Amino acid sequence: MLRMTVKSRQARARKAGGIECLRAENLAGQRWLVHGFSTRQGGVSARFGGGALNLGLGARDALANVMRNRRLFLAAVAGRKRMPLVTLRQVHSDQIHRVEQAPSSPLPGDGLITAVPGLLLAVQTADCLPVILVDAERRAVGIFHAGWRGTLARIVEKGMGAMRAHFATRPEKLLAAIGPGIHGCCYAVGKEVREKFESQFDYAGALFQEVFESDPVHEKYPLLFLTARAPGHSDFGPKLHLDLVAANRRQLLDAGLPKGNVWASPRCTSCRTDLLFAHRAQRGVTGRMMGVVGVSNIPSECD
Repeated sequence: MLRMTVKSRQARARKAGGIECLRAENLAGQRWLVHGFSTRQGGVSARFGGGALNLGLGARDALANVMRNRRLFLAAVAGRKRMPLVTLRQVHSDQIHRVEQAPSSPLPGDGLITAVPGLLLAVQTADCLPVILVDAERRAVGIFHAGWRGTLARIVEKGMGAMRAHFATRPEKLLAAIGPGIHGCCYAVGKEVREKFESQFDYAGALFQEVFESDPVHEKYPLLFLTARAPGHSDFGPKLHLDLVAANRRQLLDAGLPKGNVWASPRCTSCRTDLLFAHRAQRGVTGRMMGVVGVSNIPSECD
């Protein structure tokens, strides 16, 4: 496993051509690999605060802006190498596609795998997790969109299975990188979500935490928030928070990845709206980031 100093960890986020390209520490030594996670900074979109790097076509942004932003980001990630972008029409599912050539339109589903050089696989996110899998032994890669529904459907675990079936990937040799997304500190969900996880995972209890959220207005003016509901039936009290990062890491480890082969970004989208798009924190009026991965014979300029 690669060991790095604090200085070298900070160097994993570098700018190429004015675009910040976030990198996974454990993938940095793979010279044949192209990968990166975008931020919201360095683009041409004005809708989301000016200079925003919105990469999502469905984010109520001008098409010309999105396409320009994509060209900027791809140049930062892939450098001189021309790599067609393979995207998905994401539906919060466990559907995974093996890609051997660039399709003419986005594929429906939430996972992509390939061993073909020259293709850049992508998922779009604004709170959900982008998860990259890399098989350095077979030079095969995968990328997955993991919100709570995809996580519940075991999208990452099934992605590992697909790579094993198509590329003879050995789980113990895989490297995994979990990109920026909403963390357990901010991801409040309903009881029905916990019940769904409890029906699928015997360790579900470890993925949820009850959090008492303070509200200065409630605390200063409590009489304004009295209700006629019976005790125990009001909306007050602790909220359930789901740790998506822990949930996906657990799936990876249970499927055979060594603990040291799994890296997760410390950045929470909801905490870092200055750097990242966050669907919940920005009440749906936000852009989309991308996580990308591909096989190439030319090293990325983000190295």
